[in-house]
Amino acid sequence: MGRDEDTTAHAHEGRSLCDTAVRIYTEALSAGRIPRTAIQPAPCLTELALVHPDPQDDAWVRPVPPSAALAHLLQPVVREIHERVSLSAALVDSLAPLAGVASTDPNLAITVLEGMPLIDATIQNATESATEEIRTLQPGSTRPPDHLERALSRARLTLERGTPLRHIYQHPIRYNQTFKAYLNQMPPGLIQIRTLEQTVERLLVFDRTVAFIPANAARDVALEIRHPALVRYLIQMYEVLWAQATPLSDPVPAAPASTSVTAVQLSVARLLVEGHTDQVVAGKLGISVRTCRAHVSRLMHTLNATSRTQLGALLVGSGIAGPRPGQHEGPPPRTSGATGLGER
Repeated sequence: MGRDEDTTAHAHEGRSLCDTAVRIYTEALSAGRIPRTAIQPAPCLTELALVHPDPQDDAWVRPVPPSAALAHLLQPVVREIHERVSLSAALVDSLAPLAGVASTDPNLAITVLEGMPLIDATIQNATESATEEIRTLQPGSTRPPDHLERALSRARLTLERGTPLRHIYQHPIRYNQTFKAYLNQMPPGLIQIRTLEQTVERLLVFDRTVAFIPANAARDVALEIRHPALVRYLIQMYEVLWAQATPLSDPVPAAPASTSVTAVQLSVARLLVEGHTDQVVAGKLGISVRTCRAHVSRLMHTLNATSRTQLGALLVGSGIAGPRPGQHEGPPPRTSGATGLGER
């Protein structure tokens, strides 16, 4: 019973020697041999072939010299290394000639990135490799502090290398204190920021090589796009938005002087007249639905409207929600409940 307890107490993990085995093996090396009963507390000595029976007396065991034991134990390790090297060489010989063929397949130029760690790591690699210019499109009016901290770290490294940065945000970001603190930490010179009334989804373009867009609403799945035609198209779309955007140093275009409507309310009015619901308007402007409805309420108060239908008619009639500069005026929108001013 006592011997079983000793064996259990000195059980070892993997192929390492337990302390008891080291002590017994040291005694065996000093004495030349040791009774078989002495190695029972250390079964790893037998498992690792560090002792062998005494050919003259089976009740005794003799230690194997450390150098011989090491050579014996390393044999399977060396054999496995050689097998893996051979496998690696075979894979290289088989697949390397196909790399040129694969690069012409457009399906292989779009990679699905799943999970924020992989997305962040891939974007970080693209940031470090960019040398020409980085373009970003950031919808919404708020950015979490941890996102801004990561962006600040990347931006600093990029600007230190002399790579220009261009960012497009939505107008409300101008009034975000966290974002202002972020800008104050940015080195001057190579960064340009403009804002828009509305934007599309998030977009990152590095040089003219790779672009990233979200693949789901949660933005924890992204597409890495390296197809030259698609990257070129996304850059063209970005440049159109850039031309329409307002530099951060310039004031946001104001509403007509004849009204007391703010710039944000003007944006809300335009979208409402286009037929969008409160939820869609809020999404396009990067504000909450509650804030959107507050702006609608102020518009109704300013124009003395008693209903949303009447508000639609007043907005159209007053010209507040008319076409923006540079836009062609189309057919007059309907002023019934179908304008989107009513809830759906």
